[in-house]
Amino acid sequence: MTTHENVQRMVLGDVEVLRIVEWQGAFRPARELLPTAPAEVWRENEEWLAPDHWEPATDRTVMALQTWVLRSAGRTVLVDTGIGDGRERPGAPEYHHWQGDFLGRLERAGVRPEDVDVVVNTHLHADHVGWNTRAAEGGAGAGAGTGAGGRGGAGAEDAWVPAFPRAQYLLPAADDAYYGPDNAYGGGRSEDDRLLYEDSVAPVHRAGQMVLWDGVHRIDEHLTLESAPGHTPGSAVLRLASGGDRAVFVGDLLHSPVQILDPAHNSCFCLDPRQAERSRRRILERAADERELVVPAHFGGSGVAEVRREGAGGLALSVRR
Repeated sequence: MTTHENVQRMVLGDVEVLRIVEWQGAFRPARELLPTAPAEVWRENEEWLAPDHWEPATDRTVMALQTWVLRSAGRTVLVDTGIGDGRERPGAPEYHHWQGDFLGRLERAGVRPEDVDVVVNTHLHADHVGWNTRAAEGGAGAGAGTGAGGRGGAGAEDAWVPAFPRAQYLLPAADDAYYGPDNAYGGGRSEDDRLLYEDSVAPVHRAGQMVLWDGVHRIDEHLTLESAPGHTPGSAVLRLASGGDRAVFVGDLLHSPVQILDPAHNSCFCLDPRQAERSRRRILERAADERELVVPAHFGGSGVAEVRREGAGGLALSVRR
């Protein structure tokens, strides 16, 4: 893997993979992010968890905001799109009115918005769909409301438009149903659920660029989406198989390598902890058996890990630096 200006590059079979890191640093305290992971697990593994995944001095996890760009079968595919600039996220102080340089980083890596053919949202959380859209020229932009009902109400058309004008957007149907207006934006769990749907999802529907899928969805001969629910109702993984190389982009199935050591540990963001654990075990065990490189959405360091079987059904890992 080669690195240049927050961009890392690797080649898997016939697929080029670029990692675009928007931000990396200390996030939430370890026991807040993974409530069931005891303090001794972090201390006993400090030698390799620090500094890429944990800060021992502050007991805070280290996370990355990043997008994976896959050049596959003649097309450019983005996996998740970060937070988005200028968004109203009052329930998430880390993301509220965020300002970054996401599109600039993409362009410096040779990816212009009009070059993107497919956008994959592994699930519908604020830090995975934000740059689905950008503020419309002359529109209301950040902080604009989109009304209620349908796919956004009066004034929505003036605020946000798809950031990638030629792209097909792939979103799990179960997440769209759960977080969309027909379910009152996540059943009224939080105002942020409504806001993120209205500024980052509804405009893509209105533009006719959204494709909802369920179960399994094949993108091309190398890339396949598969449901892995639990973190959200529609959480998905993206499998890459090209030549002899294998990888699985697991979204938020994992937030920390500690969850590979014991897949029973769910993050505080998992909506259905039991289902999330089942999905995590299934995907990790398959990765070990099929020698798939595991690529989570938020790992620091190199951003990837290798998993193998150990003992009586246990899992061990090697985190690349």
